[in-house]
Amino acid sequence: MAAPTVDKHVELGFVEETDKFLLKSRFFPSKVGGRPAWLSLKSLPTPEELSCSLCSKLMKFLMQIYSPDPSKESCFHRTIFIFVCDNTNCCKSNCAGHLVVFRSQLQQINEFYSSKPPVEARVDKEIDASLHNKLCRVCGCLGPKTCGKCHKVSYCSKEHQAVDWKENHKQECSSDSAEFELVTETENVPTKGTKEKNDATKMKEYEEFLKSAKGSDAGESLPDSELQSMAGKGTDNDKQLLKFKERISFEPEQVLRYDKGGEPLWIAHSPKPQAIPDCDCGAKRQFEFQVLPHLLSHLNVDRLGASLDWGTLCVYTCVDSCETGNQYKREFIFKQDVI
Repeated sequence: MAAPTVDKHVELGFVEETDKFLLKSRFFPSKVGGRPAWLSLKSLPTPEELSCSLCSKLMKFLMQIYSPDPSKESCFHRTIFIFVCDNTNCCKSNCAGHLVVFRSQLQQINEFYSSKPPVEARVDKEIDASLHNKLCRVCGCLGPKTCGKCHKVSYCSKEHQAVDWKENHKQECSSDSAEFELVTETENVPTKGTKEKNDATKMKEYEEFLKSAKGSDAGESLPDSELQSMAGKGTDNDKQLLKFKERISFEPEQVLRYDKGGEPLWIAHSPKPQAIPDCDCGAKRQFEFQVLPHLLSHLNVDRLGASLDWGTLCVYTCVDSCETGNQYKREFIFKQDVI
């Protein structure tokens, strides 16, 4: 078999278990679940900024991607954060109203971290946002509310205060989701002819698609000849889903595809964003990365929300990574599903 070739230098993300102390802010992690490891430790997003645009409920941390750009002084450290609402009524097909994305970036010399690489060792006092803010002990976001009895514990909302109260202020709140490190490697796509699928394999995949995506048992009753005809005459969305599955099949455990300035691997032919809104600074936004549905298998969905689902989440960021200082800058996210 010929050696695989690198295709477009797409970076694939995979989840791995690691010591939780390595997922703290000073290690500049990419991570999934748990609480955000804030980059800038001041001027965190407010509860109003983290409220769902559909139901006004506070959203929960989903994941963060560390994506620095050393060629730009202000982006020596740079992290993208994604939050999601777990309200079952807000997870609507091809609607991203229950999601929000923020960008944070810092120079190498900044007020929070040493300019030297962090030492992988536990410390008595972590360098994190709790040094500068009152944080909700449930979700790790700003906590303007305080327990009325002990006045020592902060919360972002009455909802999270009630959750923690039921647990009698246990050190680890039961609403924490699973927490993993996100590691990346360059995508390798075999050269043509080394891993092409034959018609039988493609028909089997199409049969599985009919049963899983369409909820139909037609694949069990139709002969191969008719299935081949359907595959050839299927809708554009059907064909795009098959392309998506075939590309993902090379690395089925991937949960993220990072291709800054490239194009998403769409799971459906439509809908796609008609226009990507410009950044507040006036610059265009470009595609940076997408989150794949396989991530859901690593999350405690019962705690994040039973209806949490997506086909793919595509994040677009300012092409100039405009200056933000200590502020968190909102970016654009598009959610595409298979109908």
